[in-house]
Amino acid sequence: MTKRTTTAVVIALGLVTLSACGSSDSGGAGDSKTVTLVSHDSWAVSKSVLEDFEKQSGYKVRVLKDGDAGQAVNKAILTKDNPQGDVFFGVDNTLLSRALDNGLFQWYEAKGSDQIVQQYRIDQDRHRVTPIDSGDICVNYDKAYFSKHKLAPPASFDDLIKPAYKNLLVTENAGTSSPGLGFLLGTAAKYGDDGWQDYWKKLKANGVKVVDGWEQAYNDEFSGSAGGKKAKADRPLVVSYASSPPAEVIYADPKPKTAPTGVASGTCFRQVEYAGLLSNAKNTKGGKALLDFLISVKFQDDMPLNMFVYPVRETAQVPEEFVKFGPQAKNPETLAPAKIAGNRDQWVKSWTSLVLK
Repeated sequence: MTKRTTTAVVIALGLVTLSACGSSDSGGAGDSKTVTLVSHDSWAVSKSVLEDFEKQSGYKVRVLKDGDAGQAVNKAILTKDNPQGDVFFGVDNTLLSRALDNGLFQWYEAKGSDQIVQQYRIDQDRHRVTPIDSGDICVNYDKAYFSKHKLAPPASFDDLIKPAYKNLLVTENAGTSSPGLGFLLGTAAKYGDDGWQDYWKKLKANGVKVVDGWEQAYNDEFSGSAGGKKAKADRPLVVSYASSPPAEVIYADPKPKTAPTGVASGTCFRQVEYAGLLSNAKNTKGGKALLDFLISVKFQDDMPLNMFVYPVRETAQVPEEFVKFGPQAKNPETLAPAKIAGNRDQWVKSWTSLVLK
């Protein structure tokens, strides 16, 4: 975020950018030697990996970053008859049905699709989208706070409504933030249509704090993050990502031997991001080559430390820091894209009325 979306960690910390690609002047989407990727702001790739693709394929990649995931998807739908590019990357399972129902993508079965982890493969009869990455939206906790207070960190959704954790959690607005929406969907998956609202009533009574977005929650309100420490934040629980603890280690100076933050593994919601060939792409041949590249071993191996997400290709390598400090949840909450599509807007409306008013 993303993210992201699932990869908002990267943006907010200012760790990775690819502005040079976005400002390429080598031609537009109609140039047969140029292929244009439209994405949310969290897109990133190592320069050498992208240059290798360009050299081998003969295409120059132009990247157009178009805001957060929701904004980028909505704009892509509005411009689908005359798209800004050839491939769209970054529509996740919370927004996928909206994109598919609006005919955003055309058929293409990317080379290497058979190497994608089975659980992420959807739309197999029509091949309109290709899974690219996955990540978990989870509650993160400040290890130092819980050690100091001799309190076990929460491990589940149920724990968060216990008196011991009153006034400790900060989350994002489900109507304005991807991780905030993911956390809401996680509770809907956990407690069902009849139970999630009652859960949120209890969470509100237990002092949950809601802010607009991830950056404010993580860097201003969460006491466990590098930014939160500088801001003297006082909330030791935050809705973030399973990949946030590795980021705290990798970009710390000096690097700690262990992550200062942990993940409440029983609070996770699995997010999957997809890419697809836009329905009216001008350079379909280049778009297909780019989709092949996005699930190639080279890109999938490179992706985790650039976008702080997990690869979906079975043979891709997960960085040691991810394995040690931010492994994916073993049993994350999930919802079918159709279920999300049928309920998302009403859930957000009900959540807003219940939690913010």
